[in-house]
Amino acid sequence: MKQLGMLYFFCGKMGAGKSTKSKQMAVDKHAVLLSEDEWLSSLYPNQIESFEDYLKFSAQIKPLVRDHVQNMLSVGTNVVMDFPANTQKQRKWFLDMVLDVNSGHQLVYLNLNTEQCLRQIARRRNEQPERADFDTEAVFTHVTNFFEAPEASEGLNILEFREEE
Repeated sequence: MKQLGMLYFFCGKMGAGKSTKSKQMAVDKHAVLLSEDEWLSSLYPNQIESFEDYLKFSAQIKPLVRDHVQNMLSVGTNVVMDFPANTQKQRKWFLDMVLDVNSGHQLVYLNLNTEQCLRQIARRRNEQPERADFDTEAVFTHVTNFFEAPEASEGLNILEFREEE
């Protein structure tokens, strides 16, 4: 029986450290790392200026990404996806993707509170000034309105990390 790859994906509020954790996990799991931010900025340079733009372009790449990831999983390659899994609908997309190819998965839930996330966003704004327009408390508040913590009833293999104060 051939060995299938494992899919790792992330849930957490903006600023929880999903991108940082995904890079670390790709190394630890000898996995291919796919970053939604990288795909979107390469395919749609200077075209994402609002949350609505992001939603539109993110939806456009999903069928291609899905096929690409399923092909990698099918040949035994582990994949780490730095794509958001912050709503039930987003998580269902990941789960359907692995169920279609009978691959394993793990949802990494970075469970940080609002204050911790805002501190990390402020730090990131200083370290990456090009993100200053997006990395604001107002954007955090807007996107956090859509956040849904994962629940066992979703049928996911959840690994939860809590940051200590």
